[in-house]
Amino acid sequence: MVASIGHYVANKPVAGKSGRSGEITNPATGEVTAKVAFASVEEVDAAVQVAKTAQLAWAATPPLRRQRIMFNLKGLIEKRTDDLARHLSLEHGKTFDDAKGEVGRGLEVVEFACGIAHHMRGDFTEQVASDMDSWSIRQPLGVVAGITPFNFPIMIPCWMGAMAVATGNAFILKPSEKDPSAPMLLAELYAEAGAPAGIFQVVNGDKVAVDALLKHPDVPAISFVGSTAIGEYVYHTGTQMNKRVQALCGAKNHMVVMPDADLDQVTDALMGAAYGAAGERCMAISVAVAVGGIGDKLIEKLAPRVQGLKVGPGLDPQSEMGPLVTRQHRDKVMGYVDLGVKEGAKLVVDGRNFKLQGYENGNFMGGCLFDNVKPDMRIYKEEIFGPVLSVVRAKDYEEAVRLPSEHEYGNGVAIFTRDGDTARDFASKIQIGMVGINVPIPVPLAYHTFGGWKRSGFGDLNQHGPDAFRFYSKTKTVTSRWPSGLKEGAEFVIPTMETTGLDSSTNVRIKVAACGEIATL
Repeated sequence: MVASIGHYVANKPVAGKSGRSGEITNPATGEVTAKVAFASVEEVDAAVQVAKTAQLAWAATPPLRRQRIMFNLKGLIEKRTDDLARHLSLEHGKTFDDAKGEVGRGLEVVEFACGIAHHMRGDFTEQVASDMDSWSIRQPLGVVAGITPFNFPIMIPCWMGAMAVATGNAFILKPSEKDPSAPMLLAELYAEAGAPAGIFQVVNGDKVAVDALLKHPDVPAISFVGSTAIGEYVYHTGTQMNKRVQALCGAKNHMVVMPDADLDQVTDALMGAAYGAAGERCMAISVAVAVGGIGDKLIEKLAPRVQGLKVGPGLDPQSEMGPLVTRQHRDKVMGYVDLGVKEGAKLVVDGRNFKLQGYENGNFMGGCLFDNVKPDMRIYKEEIFGPVLSVVRAKDYEEAVRLPSEHEYGNGVAIFTRDGDTARDFASKIQIGMVGINVPIPVPLAYHTFGGWKRSGFGDLNQHGPDAFRFYSKTKTVTSRWPSGLKEGAEFVIPTMETTGLDSSTNVRIKVAACGEIATL
């Protein structure tokens, strides 16, 4: 029987009312496993109103109490890791171990959010002027929303939701319509952890729901992860509505392989970074830049490993790579392989004809490896988002630095070398947001902020770490002065220049126009 997935509002699942829905398929079998409701504008507004009411009390909740709920959530995610990972494997297709790794990376952000009381502290300055103090405080924004992609249906909602909720906001998640089961379970865990009704909600849907959140007057901030085309739309639409927007977008991540690199280490790194999760990662390495004469040796090492990839269902413990998320996406990736051949690149390993007995209707393809890819080819310029690795030959180090720096995307890059001077120079000069030195996927841990440059990211503040607190809160500054009170005793004489201590010959009373205050010089 095909299941029905609605929304999660006010700490309970609710059925969709719009009459519109989408199909969820098992990527390994092609079988339709569920239908997910697509929210109407009215349903989105209803969720916002619930969140708006709940957030007022949540913002007034002491940070320590909010923190304890995050600790509870941490424990529940640990307890239900296998359940979350199973949902990921069945709807996305990634291997079970990879899915558990995704849950673990999301959990790290929840752990970081457990220290919210420390991070929400403000600053205080005593005696900024005579008998005046000034301080700053961080306060939540209100109702904020996150729009997340299909490739990380738990990790990215944890990036956004944990930080937003811990900071005192109410959070509305619009996950990908391709794999909503794990986000729905995450919402249940928030409720079980003690989050009040309306603080973490899930509204499933398509562009209608996205636009409703972007244009809603009671949603001051939007966080987005996805393709550049949609991210740019979200950023422009949101900012035109005077919202804060952070958008992490597309990528074409390079790995520069220097002649002195350990090729065994490089090969292992490329296999995981290029073909893990079937290449459906925003941080996947899709271009290897072979410097000098190392290209032939690199291909020699890579080709048999790519040919030997164990491709199968995500829940099969023997699988190294699962299916792609949908048949449509698989066909798109295969189209890029066809294009690469037409463009003149050398297809060293062809995974287009891969078939898996018993899973003929699944979205499987084998790993593909191109050599002699040129910078003017579309397979180099565009994000493929599949198990396709392109090897580009660079005559020297300078060209290897120039290639990723001049690409329109600026998400991630890695260099593999044994030379510290080369690595240091590379990290300094490269025009990319995330840099790995002998590390293929350089996403930092939760207490560091990260994000891409150029068309890989829009907005001034990025995901998790210190930027998350800044994005989900606003600064209020207070300047205070109190008149003489009880400590001075009672005064029965009308104040004069002499009795107030002001000497007209040596002191001047000025009115500060900016704030209407009286200061003494």
